[in-house]
Amino acid sequence: MAKIQRALLSVSDKTGLVDLAQTLAAAGVDLISTGGTAKALREAGLKVTDLSAFTGFPEMLDGRVKTLHPLVHGGLLYIRGNAAHEAAVQAHSIKPIDLVVVNLYPFEQTVAKPNATLHEAIENIDIGGPSMLRSAAKNHDSVTVVVDPADYAEVGRQVQETGGTTLDLRQHLAAKVFARTAAYDAAIATHLQKAFAAEESPSPLPSTLTVQAPLAQPLRYGENPHQRAALYGRFQDYFQQLHGKELSYNNILDLTAAANLITEFQCDAPTLAILKHTNPCGVGQGEVLRDAWLKAFATDRQAPFGGIITANTAVDADTAREIAEIFSEVIVAPDFSEPALALLRQKKNLRLIRMLKSPIAAASLDVRSVGAESYLVQERDLKRTAAADLKVVTNRKPTETEQRAMLFGWRVVKHVKSNAIVYVAEDRTLGIGAGQMSRVDASRIAVWKAGEAGLSLKGSVVCSDAFFPFADGLVAAAGAGATAAIQPGGSVRDPEVIAAADQHGLAMAFTGIRHFRH
Repeated sequence: MAKIQRALLSVSDKTGLVDLAQTLAAAGVDLISTGGTAKALREAGLKVTDLSAFTGFPEMLDGRVKTLHPLVHGGLLYIRGNAAHEAAVQAHSIKPIDLVVVNLYPFEQTVAKPNATLHEAIENIDIGGPSMLRSAAKNHDSVTVVVDPADYAEVGRQVQETGGTTLDLRQHLAAKVFARTAAYDAAIATHLQKAFAAEESPSPLPSTLTVQAPLAQPLRYGENPHQRAALYGRFQDYFQQLHGKELSYNNILDLTAAANLITEFQCDAPTLAILKHTNPCGVGQGEVLRDAWLKAFATDRQAPFGGIITANTAVDADTAREIAEIFSEVIVAPDFSEPALALLRQKKNLRLIRMLKSPIAAASLDVRSVGAESYLVQERDLKRTAAADLKVVTNRKPTETEQRAMLFGWRVVKHVKSNAIVYVAEDRTLGIGAGQMSRVDASRIAVWKAGEAGLSLKGSVVCSDAFFPFADGLVAAAGAGATAAIQPGGSVRDPEVIAAADQHGLAMAFTGIRHFRH
């Protein structure tokens, strides 16, 4: 047990601070503080010593220099019971500081604000706070350090009951400090690299990859029950769970994939998509959301069992009644009407997720671990293709209906695992082939799925996420009933593929953009 006789409190976030300070004062702990923290404690009726009085040195340079002092760091760092250390602190009149309560300038919150300036960011880089935290955490054998208001209650309880804290608690708190200062420094490094790079070059890729993500929630397990897992980051800033049991690792993978897909249709007519294992198995549009559901579900009536449903508009009661007819894992939408919520909440295992904001608003980089202590980083695939971007390469131009279908399907195929083939009408998917080693096989699966669903491909548009390497894939699509195609182009055999399209009367457009998804 390390007794606490003197505490230094200096915080930006004052949540819970007064309650902790009152507990400390009641236990006979001397309180030292700075600036606004001292003011808040005095206003609560507590006796506080200003840090400048404790050190005999004034705060200066607009508060930039106040805690960077030997009386502070000596009081934190000296090893209690070490004869040489004890002699040194006695010779220099250094008093022990047994408890440090510090949270840092709100750098992350500052740079998250729209139009935050570089000056504002730099002024919110804390120097003294991390220094005190690290000094105290290094000497946790004797010093208690608190960086998270969530730990105030336990520290207060132990001080109230014993006058000090246990080694187990001090070790736990010290580890949290180094995690927090590491994340804080990473946030600063990431922001400044990006800010300085914008002045020097247009590349969005950092020279050093720094990842900081607080624990959001532990998960029951990973992709499989034998794998431990947790969720990190600011997931709750984007998604709010309204009902259902705890989200699983796979649920989170699927619902974020669903949210990314439906964002493609953010400003469209009511649109609904059903996904399974991050792949769409049906997407539909209608004048009302129920019609969109019926079209999406008609694409594949088997795969949606246990799937993820997402919509670009609030789920209403009529749509909820249709959805409730099958078992689904998650529904993610901008909102739910009260009648829809009441109906869907009758299914205790169904997770209902409100999408607070589009994940497209998140960081512009994709980061993927590839093992071997290595990461792949790329810009997110945010490319949108409009009618003006299409290059018609065949003799026959697409009709207006075919062009609408092309643009609809192109947004869908972008979210299907490669190799990907999607057959569509202008407002619905008809057949989807995903994740095949051969593009012809992907097309065969899409045609087979349409047949299983009883959907005709006559007059459909075939969408390919990458170029057709041979004419055979396009010929097969024409044989299935497709009258138009959309693909990136760029193959050495493009002339052969274009000739096959002309021979079969297909209209074909190149986008010049590939959408591989591995």
